[in-house]
Amino acid sequence: MDIPNAFIGKKTQPTRAEVAKKLGPAAIAWKELLEWLTEQGIACGEWKSISPKYGWALRPALKARTILYLAPCEGCFRVSFVLGDKAVAVARASDLSKSLLKEIAEARRYAEGTGVRLILRKPADLVAVRKLVAIKLKS
Repeated sequence: MDIPNAFIGKKTQPTRAEVAKKLGPAAIAWKELLEWLTEQGIACGEWKSISPKYGWALRPALKARTILYLAPCEGCFRVSFVLGDKAVAVARASDLSKSLLKEIAEARRYAEGTGVRLILRKPADLVAVRKLVAIKLKS
């Protein structure tokens, strides 16, 4: 089941206060992830919406390369990666959890790469995201 974006129908970029309100307790993990990404040299200021029908997503990027997508939801947030073949191979050989490796193996393959989505609610959920970011940065 896919959890919908919290900003479906919103025509303007959400404010920090709006994001925090929608995230609820997950705002702690959101803030911690953004701080960590910034420490890695990844810019976290670009919001995108392809249509009000899909809502808004933050696109942390290193130069022109999008590293992941962050979509606020009610009480949680979705982290999406597009992993190239090399990143998928590195992930398979890594110490990622069995459940995450299964998610990668079953993920839909697009022309751009393999799409992996995770739902985060608390700071402990960030471990997998940090590992996938590291894999993506090295691939």
